Amino acid sequence: QLQFVESGGGWVQPGGSLRLSCVASGFTLDYYIIGWFRQAPGKEHEGVACIHSADGRRVYADSVKGRFTISRDNGKNTVYLQMNSLKPDDTAVYYCAVVDTVDPHNVPAMRALSPESWGQGTQVTVSS
Repeated sequence: QLQFVESGGGWVQPGGSLRLSCVASGFTLDYYIIGWFRQAPGKEHEGVACIHSADGRRVYADSVKGRFTISRDNGKNTVYLQMNSLKPDDTAVYYCAVVDTVDPHNVPAMRALSPESWGQGTQVTVSS
């Protein structure tokens, strides 16, 4: 069973930074595309960024390009999301998941392989 545990969220002022971590268990993430998703209050999950297993290629939603960086450490079975220059619009619960499909030109529409079984996520709140 594919499981993830997300951590690293918190409250930060606009312009601040956070680093999220996502540890996989029950499988080795080397062979999968792993993505970060977020869900703001009253909205659906949307794709934020993903990283490919084969070549490490990364794609980002336009709203986070230049501010967020996704990375992975296969030895630790962990994926990270470094978030800089945070904005109030980034406020959401952030989740990671194995990616089923992603269109590099429409990352927010990225689909998780198992959307019926999100982890607990980690809350990110950006406000002054």
